[in-house]
Amino acid sequence: MRIFVTGASGWIGSGVVPELLEAGHEVVGLARSDASAQALEAAGAIVQRGDLDDPDGLAKAAADSDGVIHLAFQHEVAFGGNFAAAAAADRRAVEAMGAALADSDRPFVLASGMLGLKVGRVATENDGLVPGDEVRANPAGRRAATALLTLSLAGTGVRSSVLRFPPTVHGDGDHGFVATLVGIARQRGVAGYVGDGANRWPAVHRSDAARLTRLAVEAAPAGSVLHAVADEGVPFREIAQAMGRRLDIPTASVTPADAFEHFSYLGIFAAVDSPATAGITRELLAWEPNGPSLLQDLDQDHYYRQA
Repeated sequence: MRIFVTGASGWIGSGVVPELLEAGHEVVGLARSDASAQALEAAGAIVQRGDLDDPDGLAKAAADSDGVIHLAFQHEVAFGGNFAAAAAADRRAVEAMGAALADSDRPFVLASGMLGLKVGRVATENDGLVPGDEVRANPAGRRAATALLTLSLAGTGVRSSVLRFPPTVHGDGDHGFVATLVGIARQRGVAGYVGDGANRWPAVHRSDAARLTRLAVEAAPAGSVLHAVADEGVPFREIAQAMGRRLDIPTASVTPADAFEHFSYLGIFAAVDSPATAGITRELLAWEPNGPSLLQDLDQDHYYRQA
């Protein structure tokens, strides 16, 4: 297939592109900068210049493809304090690409999040499907309402699916939540966790996430929800302990009142108990993650290298 990928040069996208190419697909990657364009060309992808603020361009690229994987999101806008604007741009992008694919039975895969989906119990692919449910459960997550819009595209002749990623898609080169936590621990001289640290985070290695993304665009049924989960729930205390061992610093509890001061913007996530399972996904697409676990990955050198 000729697959249009937004966010193709990002952390997950840069794993998805070679996965698709190795499977024989042609990849058209969206690039908003020269650096992204160069990275995509080097990987063997075709470059489509543009961004999420150009719905007409996105629609044309989608119409010229055999399927779409939508990974991009305006993180700098969202974490800069204007999540509503980033979410609105994302929705316009999905509407434009979805309309371009209507009545074609071509696939559209949307990347979404799962942190906070069902606090305190193991979330499944069947959770978060009531309108507004994801927004209430995960107000700071990616594409909460847009995920429901994507699922509705199944009624317009689009083989749409939502692929939920855990808070950590880990691996060598990660600059996300876990890498940020390592940096915070190093800066503060202590690897912290909130309260007793028993709250759990799901996780997946980037190689497993990339493979599942390919399987989704190839074969996910219309209207399906998928979970990219290998570790169903790693206690945050164990994450902190792994960092503490490698950094040779103590591990300590942080009170909920001090979480924002200690973890900065990650304070809103650090105490969330949000385990999740991928049982339905594994059976539906015969996906079996085989990459290292989060704790195994945290025992490797790459999370502790300093520039």
